[in-house]
Amino acid sequence: MSKKKQKKWLWIKLAGVTTIIGGIAIFGWFWLKEIPDPRKLETNEYPEASQIFDRNGKLLYEFYSEKRRLSAKLDEVPKTLVEATIAVEDRTFYRHWGFDLKGMARGLYRTVLKKRLQGGSTITQQLVKNALLTPERTWERKIKEAFLTVLTEIRYSKEQILEMYFNQTPYGGTIWGVKAAAKGIFGKELKDLTLAQAALIAGLPGSPTKYSPFTNPTAAKSRQELVLTRMEEEGYISKEEREKAAKEELVYNLNRGNLLAPHFVFYTKDKLIQKYGEKLVNEGGLRITTSLDWKVQEAAEAAIKKELEKLKKSQVTNGAVLITEPKTGAILAMVGSKDYFATDIDGKFNVVTALRQPGSAIKPINYAVGIETGKITAATVFDDNPTCFRSEGQKLYCPTNYGGRYFGLQTMRNALGNSLNIPATKVLKINGLETLVASASAMGLKTLEDASDYGLSLTLGGGEVTMEDMAVAFGVFANMGLKQGLSPIRRIENSQGKVLEEHTYIPGLRVLSRETAFIIQQILSDDGARGMVFGRGSLLTIKNHPEVAVKTGTTNDLRDNWTIGYTPDYVVVTWVGNNNNTKMGRLVSGTTGAAPVWHEVMTGLMEGKTVKKPAIPNNIIGMYVCNQTGELVPEEGCESHYEYFKNDFVPTKRVAVKMNILIDKDTGKPVQEGENKPNVEWQEHQAVKDATGVVVCFDCQVTSEEEKKKAIIISGD
Repeated sequence: MSKKKQKKWLWIKLAGVTTIIGGIAIFGWFWLKEIPDPRKLETNEYPEASQIFDRNGKLLYEFYSEKRRLSAKLDEVPKTLVEATIAVEDRTFYRHWGFDLKGMARGLYRTVLKKRLQGGSTITQQLVKNALLTPERTWERKIKEAFLTVLTEIRYSKEQILEMYFNQTPYGGTIWGVKAAAKGIFGKELKDLTLAQAALIAGLPGSPTKYSPFTNPTAAKSRQELVLTRMEEEGYISKEEREKAAKEELVYNLNRGNLLAPHFVFYTKDKLIQKYGEKLVNEGGLRITTSLDWKVQEAAEAAIKKELEKLKKSQVTNGAVLITEPKTGAILAMVGSKDYFATDIDGKFNVVTALRQPGSAIKPINYAVGIETGKITAATVFDDNPTCFRSEGQKLYCPTNYGGRYFGLQTMRNALGNSLNIPATKVLKINGLETLVASASAMGLKTLEDASDYGLSLTLGGGEVTMEDMAVAFGVFANMGLKQGLSPIRRIENSQGKVLEEHTYIPGLRVLSRETAFIIQQILSDDGARGMVFGRGSLLTIKNHPEVAVKTGTTNDLRDNWTIGYTPDYVVVTWVGNNNNTKMGRLVSGTTGAAPVWHEVMTGLMEGKTVKKPAIPNNIIGMYVCNQTGELVPEEGCESHYEYFKNDFVPTKRVAVKMNILIDKDTGKPVQEGENKPNVEWQEHQAVKDATGVVVCFDCQVTSEEEKKKAIIISGD
């Protein structure tokens, strides 16, 4: 061998020795970093319960309970459950030494290219992660996991590993181990599980929260069917056995136990898991103090049950309530369905976070946009008569009023108060879809994103929103223009008493002027402004509290019925309908359905409280204006009412009731813009044009001074 080759070979050997020494050094370094002893797998050191409380210390639930954890020997675990677990979690379990190389390749791909550490875990790795390691996703933990997996495979037999896995794996909520899972989910002993039930349990460790049959039954069923398919592919069961098991009805053990405010509890838990990880939330001994007020929650639950009993004949099967504190965003109560344990409907379904159409409940946002931009005022006049609207690239849109009634010339105050559809559509036409969608999104309606997805029906509830987001949006009105996101948490401590999180009040972001929020509040709390449709003193009024603002919403197809009201201290969102989106009966309207629930809840909240009327912002000016024109009262007199205006958009002229109008001599009617009539002449008439420039009042009647005064009294101003 030449000296040159000898020198090259020397360098190769040196590099090899260096690599080996480096590997040993790295191994030693991690070993000295307090790698857990795998012998701990044999101990009975189990996780500590996490407890969740209301704001006053009332225990709502324990995310883990020592009493629910039951140990089982491997020979107690049914063969079908063992095979189902291996099929879905680790099909090469008996053939590998701790690692699934293909699974590791997938995990490496996701780690390097997708920038997240996950994937490729075998049953042995899962056991190590659940029983010996902390939940953080770092390279250091991954290397520890690899060493411990090898040591576990060396020390224990496959049967021992399986037994420890079945006893030290979370199956959702307070359930740890397959024996507890069988009892907690199906109320059965392990030996009595059917193939269908065993397959469902086997699928849970993949994501106990996501596949929980109690909170996500649809996802749990899909996961069960996947497990059965994997069992067939691995030859554990036949096609006929798979099909029979897939068709078997799964009846869950709906034991209420000590679970209070369940929709809120699991809503909060999901948020905590996203932030802290499932292991810490379920095992970390956390003490979680929430914003919920149990007394308020109890009252809301009772109100829902009471009203739904009355609505049975109206084909209404479910209802929901969300109560928030607008200033802080605290959630005071959340009733996601009439009963979490209901079997006639999917009681676990949380309507509060589900997409539903808001109906007319979205109208205040549309009108607020017009007021904010100065395109309309609360005195702007609209013609509430059947109208069709043209939009580029869309079919002719011809909305109708609820009940088929129309009321002619109306101010914006009356149009919003009485929830008239024609004026609301005209306002959206004036505002523009892009502006409304952008403004609604800024106020908290996160699901409204692309204006091209909607048409003019958006102002009548043609887009889908959540109760959660509607509470934020109406909170903007309650906060006089400031947006505050919702939070269910007040304080979190770990098992050592260290504070992990504490909610502190931070003023919200201004997304609407105080002036616009004030004007909307004045309209939505005006019993006179809604009296034409809803009647005076309806369930939309709260005795001794005229400052409470409220808006209803019913979709045209009668699938959703809402009532949303607020004060500076509370936002109350109520909904009734059907989970499967079927129509309700015709008797459900603005003052039935959700309104009685809202009225009872808000009355309870306001009992014994004194609420100050909102202060009039400095840039607000009030004055009497003519009902027919929206301008200052002319000398001739007309019906008038007291109205509020932003300083920049105050009426500055007195509009005469009489004006010259181009008349079609053949019909005797005004010629509208764009019409080409051959036989016309100018005539003086009493007439008014609405906000869109159309003559809406022809030969208007001028009232006497006495009638004018009477009208002011009736309006409540």
